[in-house]
Amino acid sequence: MISQVGIVGTGIYIPEGRMTAKQISEATKGVWAEQAVIEKLGIREIVVPGPNDGTQEMGVKAGLDALKNTGIDPKSIDLILCIGEEWKEYPLTTSGIYIQEQIGATNAWAIDVQQRCGTTVAAMKIAKDMMIADEDIKTVMIVGGYRNGDFIDFTDPSVSFMYNLSAGAGALILKKNFGRNQLLGTHIVTDGTLARDAGVEFGGTCNPINKDNADVAYKSLRVFNEKHMKDRLNEVSMMNWMHCINRAFEKSGVDICQLEYLAGLHFKRSMYESMVKELGLTMEQTIYLENYGHLGQIDQILSLHLAQQHGKLKKGTIVSMIAAGIGYAWGANVIHWG
Repeated sequence: MISQVGIVGTGIYIPEGRMTAKQISEATKGVWAEQAVIEKLGIREIVVPGPNDGTQEMGVKAGLDALKNTGIDPKSIDLILCIGEEWKEYPLTTSGIYIQEQIGATNAWAIDVQQRCGTTVAAMKIAKDMMIADEDIKTVMIVGGYRNGDFIDFTDPSVSFMYNLSAGAGALILKKNFGRNQLLGTHIVTDGTLARDAGVEFGGTCNPINKDNADVAYKSLRVFNEKHMKDRLNEVSMMNWMHCINRAFEKSGVDICQLEYLAGLHFKRSMYESMVKELGLTMEQTIYLENYGHLGQIDQILSLHLAQQHGKLKKGTIVSMIAAGIGYAWGANVIHWG
Protein backbone atom coordinates (compact mmCIF):
# COMPACT_ATOMS: atom_id res chain seq x y z
CA MET A 1 0.00 0.00 0.00
CA ILE A 2 1.29 3.46 -0.91
CA SER A 3 1.44 5.56 2.24
CA GLN A 4 -0.29 8.93 2.37
CA VAL A 5 0.48 11.81 4.72
CA GLY A 6 -2.11 14.19 6.14
CA ILE A 7 -2.14 17.35 8.24
CA VAL A 8 -3.71 16.68 11.64
CA GLY A 9 -3.68 20.31 12.73
CA THR A 10 -1.79 23.47 13.56
CA GLY A 11 -0.65 25.54 16.53
CA ILE A 12 0.30 29.21 16.73
CA TYR A 13 1.91 31.54 19.23
CA ILE A 14 1.85 35.31 18.58
CA PRO A 15 3.43 37.70 21.15
CA GLU A 16 1.38 40.65 22.35
CA GLY A 17 3.71 43.49 21.30
CA ARG A 18 3.03 45.48 18.12
CA MET A 19 4.80 48.08 15.98
CA THR A 20 2.40 50.07 13.82
CA ALA A 21 2.87 51.46 10.32
CA LYS A 22 3.17 54.90 11.88
CA GLN A 23 5.94 53.72 14.20
CA ILE A 24 7.75 52.07 11.29
CA SER A 25 7.52 55.34 9.38
CA GLU A 26 8.98 57.21 12.35
CA ALA A 27 11.78 54.62 12.66
CA THR A 28 12.76 55.28 9.02
CA LYS A 29 13.15 58.98 9.94
CA GLY A 30 10.31 59.83 7.58
CA VAL A 31 11.89 58.24 4.50
CA TRP A 32 8.78 56.02 4.34
CA ALA A 33 5.48 57.77 5.02
CA GLU A 34 2.92 55.91 7.12
CA GLN A 35 0.54 55.57 4.15
CA ALA A 36 3.31 54.19 1.96
CA VAL A 37 4.16 51.58 4.61
CA ILE A 38 0.50 50.51 4.58
CA GLU A 39 -0.21 50.69 0.86
CA LYS A 40 3.12 49.78 -0.76
CA LEU A 41 4.80 47.54 1.82
CA GLY A 42 1.45 46.14 2.93
CA ILE A 43 2.13 46.56 6.65
CA ARG A 44 -0.47 47.77 9.11
CA GLU A 45 1.50 46.41 12.05
CA ILE A 46 4.15 43.84 12.87
CA VAL A 47 4.54 41.68 15.97
CA VAL A 48 7.22 42.61 18.50
CA PRO A 49 8.54 39.91 20.85
CA GLY A 50 8.53 40.35 24.61
CA PRO A 51 11.42 39.64 27.02
CA ASN A 52 10.49 35.96 27.33
CA ASP A 53 9.74 35.39 23.65
CA GLY A 54 12.92 33.60 22.64
CA THR A 55 12.83 31.63 19.39
CA GLN A 56 12.89 28.27 21.15
CA GLU A 57 10.44 29.26 23.87
CA MET A 58 7.93 30.53 21.32
CA GLY A 59 8.32 27.22 19.49
CA VAL A 60 7.39 25.39 22.69
CA LYS A 61 4.23 27.46 23.02
CA ALA A 62 3.21 26.81 19.41
CA GLY A 63 3.92 23.10 19.84
CA LEU A 64 1.76 22.91 22.96
CA ASP A 65 -0.99 24.78 21.11
CA ALA A 66 -0.87 22.22 18.30
CA LEU A 67 -1.15 19.37 20.81
CA LYS A 68 -4.14 21.06 22.44
CA ASN A 69 -5.85 21.73 19.12
CA THR A 70 -5.38 18.20 17.78
CA GLY A 71 -5.60 16.06 20.91
CA ILE A 72 -2.40 14.29 19.87
CA ASP A 73 -0.49 12.58 22.69
CA PRO A 74 3.04 14.05 22.68
CA LYS A 75 4.42 10.58 23.39
CA SER A 76 3.03 9.41 20.04
CA ILE A 77 5.25 11.84 18.12
CA ASP A 78 8.10 9.99 16.40
CA LEU A 79 10.03 12.91 14.93
CA ILE A 80 10.32 16.66 15.43
CA LEU A 81 11.59 18.76 12.53
CA CYS A 82 12.39 22.16 13.99
CA ILE A 83 12.05 25.08 11.58
CA GLY A 84 13.01 27.69 14.18
CA GLU A 85 15.50 30.35 13.18
CA GLU A 86 19.22 30.35 14.02
CA TRP A 87 18.71 33.56 16.01
CA LYS A 88 17.73 31.98 19.32
CA GLU A 89 18.35 31.98 23.06
CA TYR A 90 21.72 30.21 22.97
CA PRO A 91 23.86 29.61 19.85
CA LEU A 92 24.70 25.98 19.04
CA THR A 93 21.83 24.56 21.05
CA THR A 94 19.50 22.33 19.05
CA SER A 95 16.05 23.90 19.17
CA GLY A 96 14.13 20.75 18.23
CA ILE A 97 15.62 18.78 21.10
CA TYR A 98 14.75 21.55 23.56
CA ILE A 99 11.16 21.73 22.27
CA GLN A 100 10.89 17.93 22.39
CA GLU A 101 11.66 17.94 26.11
CA GLN A 102 9.39 20.87 26.95
CA ILE A 103 6.30 19.44 25.21
CA GLY A 104 6.80 15.91 26.56
CA ALA A 105 7.62 14.21 23.25
CA THR A 106 9.90 11.75 25.03
CA ASN A 107 9.65 9.04 22.36
CA ALA A 108 10.62 11.32 19.47
CA TRP A 109 13.96 12.26 18.02
CA ALA A 110 14.56 15.79 16.76
CA ILE A 111 16.61 17.66 14.22
CA ASP A 112 16.81 21.32 13.14
CA VAL A 113 16.36 22.15 9.45
CA GLN A 114 16.89 25.53 7.85
CA GLN A 115 16.15 27.27 4.56
CA ARG A 116 15.25 30.71 5.87
CA CYS A 117 11.67 31.60 4.96
CA GLY A 118 11.36 28.51 2.76
CA THR A 119 11.82 26.10 5.64
CA THR A 120 8.20 25.08 6.32
CA VAL A 121 7.51 23.93 2.77
CA ALA A 122 10.87 22.13 2.67
CA ALA A 123 10.28 20.51 6.08
CA MET A 124 6.86 19.26 5.02
CA LYS A 125 8.41 17.53 2.01
CA ILE A 126 11.17 16.08 4.21
CA ALA A 127 8.61 14.84 6.75
CA LYS A 128 6.45 13.20 4.10
CA ASP A 129 9.40 11.54 2.38
CA MET A 130 10.77 10.28 5.71
CA MET A 131 7.41 8.87 6.77
CA ILE A 132 7.05 7.00 3.49
CA ALA A 133 10.64 5.71 3.65
CA ASP A 134 10.70 4.71 7.34
CA GLU A 135 7.93 2.53 8.76
CA ASP A 136 8.84 3.63 12.30
CA ILE A 137 7.97 7.28 11.60
CA LYS A 138 4.20 7.71 11.74
CA THR A 139 3.69 11.13 13.37
CA VAL A 140 5.84 14.22 12.83
CA MET A 141 5.67 17.68 14.37
CA ILE A 142 7.10 20.58 12.38
CA VAL A 143 7.64 23.46 14.79
CA GLY A 144 9.67 26.60 15.38
CA GLY A 145 9.90 30.25 16.29
CA TYR A 146 11.05 33.37 14.46
CA ARG A 147 12.20 36.86 15.47
CA ASN A 148 14.72 37.99 12.84
CA GLY A 149 13.15 41.44 12.95
CA ASP A 150 15.54 42.11 15.83
CA PHE A 151 18.28 42.67 13.23
CA ILE A 152 16.50 45.28 11.11
CA ASP A 153 17.87 48.82 10.95
CA PHE A 154 14.91 50.91 9.79
CA THR A 155 17.25 53.70 8.68
CA ASP A 156 18.76 51.40 6.03
CA PRO A 157 16.62 51.84 2.87
CA SER A 158 18.17 48.80 1.17
CA VAL A 159 16.31 46.49 3.58
CA SER A 160 12.88 48.13 3.20
CA PHE A 161 11.60 44.81 1.81
CA MET A 162 12.40 43.36 5.24
CA TYR A 163 10.72 46.07 7.34
CA ASN A 164 7.91 43.52 7.69
CA LEU A 165 10.01 41.04 9.68
CA SER A 166 7.95 40.07 12.69
CA ALA A 167 7.91 37.55 15.56
CA GLY A 168 5.99 34.42 16.45
CA ALA A 169 5.92 30.65 16.19
CA GLY A 170 3.98 27.90 14.49
CA ALA A 171 3.55 24.14 14.61
CA LEU A 172 2.11 21.61 12.20
CA ILE A 173 1.43 17.93 12.94
CA LEU A 174 1.55 15.40 10.10
CA LYS A 175 0.41 11.79 10.35
CA LYS A 176 0.94 8.83 8.05
CA ASN A 177 -2.28 7.47 6.49
CA PHE A 178 -4.30 10.06 8.38
CA GLY A 179 -6.95 9.98 5.68
CA ARG A 180 -7.61 13.73 5.59
CA ASN A 181 -5.88 16.96 4.59
CA GLN A 182 -3.47 15.09 2.34
CA LEU A 183 -0.08 16.62 1.52
CA LEU A 184 0.46 15.98 -2.19
CA GLY A 185 3.36 17.20 -4.35
CA THR A 186 6.08 19.71 -3.54
CA HIS A 187 8.66 21.44 -5.71
CA ILE A 188 11.61 23.55 -4.57
CA VAL A 189 14.22 25.59 -6.47
CA THR A 190 17.38 27.20 -5.06
CA ASP A 191 19.75 29.68 -6.73
CA GLY A 192 23.27 29.79 -5.34
CA THR A 193 24.19 32.96 -7.23
CA LEU A 194 22.27 34.81 -4.50
CA ALA A 195 23.72 32.86 -1.57
CA ARG A 196 25.69 35.78 -0.13
CA ASP A 197 23.71 38.76 -1.35
CA ALA A 198 22.02 39.27 2.04
CA GLY A 199 22.68 38.24 5.62
CA VAL A 200 23.71 39.41 9.08
CA GLU A 201 27.05 41.17 8.65
CA PHE A 202 28.44 40.80 12.16
CA GLY A 203 28.50 37.83 14.52
CA GLY A 204 29.94 35.06 12.37
CA THR A 205 33.51 33.89 11.88
CA CYS A 206 34.19 36.43 9.11
CA ASN A 207 33.18 39.47 11.20
CA PRO A 208 33.01 38.52 14.90
CA ILE A 209 31.30 40.92 17.28
CA ASN A 210 33.86 43.07 19.09
CA LYS A 211 34.00 46.32 21.03
CA ASP A 212 34.28 48.33 17.84
CA ASN A 213 31.17 47.00 16.11
CA ALA A 214 28.98 45.96 19.04
CA ASP A 215 26.74 49.03 18.67
CA VAL A 216 25.74 48.09 15.12
CA ALA A 217 26.15 44.29 15.12
CA TYR A 218 22.65 43.55 16.37
CA LYS A 219 21.07 45.68 13.65
CA SER A 220 23.16 44.35 10.78
CA LEU A 221 20.81 42.24 8.66
CA ARG A 222 21.82 43.84 5.39
CA VAL A 223 21.92 43.49 1.63
CA PHE A 224 25.58 42.96 0.73
CA ASN A 225 25.17 43.24 -3.04
CA GLU A 226 22.06 45.31 -3.68
CA LYS A 227 22.38 45.68 -7.45
CA HIS A 228 23.06 42.00 -8.10
CA MET A 229 20.26 40.87 -5.80
CA LYS A 230 17.72 43.25 -7.33
CA ASP A 231 18.70 42.46 -10.92
CA ARG A 232 18.79 38.70 -10.37
CA LEU A 233 15.47 38.59 -8.52
CA ASN A 234 13.80 40.69 -11.22
CA GLU A 235 15.11 38.18 -13.75
CA VAL A 236 14.20 34.88 -12.07
CA SER A 237 12.01 35.29 -8.99
CA MET A 238 8.48 35.22 -10.39
CA MET A 239 9.52 32.68 -13.02
CA ASN A 240 10.93 30.34 -10.34
CA TRP A 241 7.88 30.77 -8.15
CA MET A 242 5.44 29.95 -10.92
CA HIS A 243 7.64 27.01 -11.97
CA CYS A 244 7.49 25.62 -8.42
CA ILE A 245 3.71 26.05 -8.25
CA ASN A 246 3.14 24.44 -11.64
CA ARG A 247 5.49 21.53 -10.92
CA ALA A 248 3.90 20.94 -7.49
CA PHE A 249 0.50 20.62 -9.17
CA GLU A 250 1.92 18.35 -11.88
CA LYS A 251 3.47 16.09 -9.24
CA SER A 252 0.13 16.04 -7.41
CA GLY A 253 -1.88 15.04 -10.48
CA VAL A 254 -4.12 18.07 -9.88
CA ASP A 255 -4.97 20.76 -12.43
CA ILE A 256 -3.80 24.17 -11.23
CA CYS A 257 -7.22 25.62 -12.11
CA GLN A 258 -8.56 23.69 -9.09
CA LEU A 259 -6.55 25.84 -6.67
CA GLU A 260 -8.94 27.44 -4.17
CA TYR A 261 -6.78 28.78 -1.32
CA LEU A 262 -3.28 30.25 -1.34
CA ALA A 263 -1.29 30.05 1.91
CA GLY A 264 1.39 32.60 1.12
CA LEU A 265 4.05 34.50 2.95
CA HIS A 266 3.80 38.25 3.47
CA PHE A 267 5.48 40.46 0.87
CA LYS A 268 4.81 43.72 -0.98
CA ARG A 269 1.10 44.26 -1.53
CA SER A 270 1.13 44.93 -5.31
CA MET A 271 3.25 41.85 -6.02
CA TYR A 272 1.04 39.68 -3.80
CA GLU A 273 -2.15 40.88 -5.48
CA SER A 274 -0.57 40.32 -8.89
CA MET A 275 0.35 36.73 -8.03
CA VAL A 276 -3.14 36.01 -6.67
CA LYS A 277 -4.65 37.32 -9.89
CA GLU A 278 -2.21 35.35 -12.07
CA LEU A 279 -3.26 32.17 -10.24
CA GLY A 280 -6.90 32.88 -11.07
CA LEU A 281 -7.85 33.64 -7.46
CA THR A 282 -9.32 36.59 -5.60
CA MET A 283 -8.07 38.11 -2.36
CA GLU A 284 -10.97 36.32 -0.64
CA GLN A 285 -9.17 33.05 -1.42
CA THR A 286 -6.10 33.93 0.60
CA ILE A 287 -5.22 35.86 3.75
CA TYR A 288 -2.87 38.81 3.34
CA LEU A 289 -0.91 39.03 6.59
CA GLU A 290 -0.88 42.84 6.81
CA ASN A 291 -1.83 42.73 10.50
CA TYR A 292 0.99 40.32 11.37
CA GLY A 293 3.88 41.16 9.04
CA HIS A 294 6.30 38.49 7.91
CA LEU A 295 6.99 35.75 10.45
CA GLY A 296 9.45 34.09 8.09
CA GLN A 297 8.74 30.42 7.57
CA ILE A 298 5.85 30.59 10.05
CA ASP A 299 3.69 32.52 7.56
CA GLN A 300 2.34 29.45 5.76
CA ILE A 301 1.33 27.78 9.03
CA LEU A 302 -0.29 30.99 10.25
CA SER A 303 -2.18 31.38 6.96
CA LEU A 304 -3.48 27.80 7.15
CA HIS A 305 -4.38 28.28 10.83
CA LEU A 306 -6.32 31.49 10.12
CA ALA A 307 -8.01 29.96 7.06
CA GLN A 308 -9.46 27.22 9.26
CA GLN A 309 -10.71 29.80 11.77
CA HIS A 310 -12.30 31.93 9.03
CA GLY A 311 -14.02 29.01 7.31
CA LYS A 312 -12.01 29.29 4.11
CA LEU A 313 -11.17 25.56 4.02
CA LYS A 314 -13.97 23.17 3.08
CA LYS A 315 -14.05 19.47 2.29
CA GLY A 316 -12.17 19.07 -0.99
CA THR A 317 -10.50 22.51 -0.99
CA ILE A 318 -7.23 22.51 -2.91
CA VAL A 319 -4.59 24.53 -1.07
CA SER A 320 -1.12 25.60 -2.14
CA MET A 321 1.54 26.85 0.24
CA ILE A 322 4.14 29.08 -1.38
CA ALA A 323 7.46 30.16 0.12
CA ALA A 324 10.64 32.05 -0.69
CA GLY A 325 13.75 32.68 1.37
CA ILE A 326 17.00 34.59 1.01
CA GLY A 327 19.76 32.43 -0.31
CA TYR A 328 17.71 32.18 -2.58
CA ALA A 329 14.96 29.55 -2.39
CA TRP A 330 11.45 29.20 -3.82
CA GLY A 331 8.97 26.45 -3.03
CA ALA A 332 5.36 25.37 -3.33
CA ASN A 333 3.23 22.41 -2.34
CA VAL A 334 -0.33 21.17 -2.83
CA ILE A 335 -2.72 20.05 -0.09
CA HIS A 336 -6.10 18.34 -0.62
CA TRP A 337 -8.10 19.52 2.39
CA GLY A 338 -10.81 17.50 4.07
